[in-house]
Amino acid sequence: MSDSPTGLSDYEAIAKVVQHYIDGAISGKGDDMKPAFHEDATIFGYVGPDLFAGPIQGLFEWNDENGPATDLEFRIASTHITGTIATVRLELDNWSGHRFTDVFNMLKVDGQWKIMNKVFHLHG
Repeated sequence: MSDSPTGLSDYEAIAKVVQHYIDGAISGKGDDMKPAFHEDATIFGYVGPDLFAGPIQGLFEWNDENGPATDLEFRIASTHITGTIATVRLELDNWSGHRFTDVFNMLKVDGQWKIMNKVFHLHG
């Protein structure tokens, strides 16, 4: 662990991690997303009245079933870093016709940023 101030390299590294997630959404392949996530990551959010919750593998499977989102539009709305933790809010539109807001909790593990938890909101 380091007490050094957050540098531009951390923001760039986090953006690259998020890009793995986006690349997987666009390709429709869960395997393309996997490098962004810690192996023990989790996901939580509602799809209509139903809670979608559990190990991140559920996201990878959903993504494989959903297929490519080639018209996906996205932007990182915010990134907050404190030492070895970070939160990222991502806005996504036209993920196969749906709009999502994702919040990622991230941890710097062995010098690499990983998404530990994804919480999402599916807009109506």
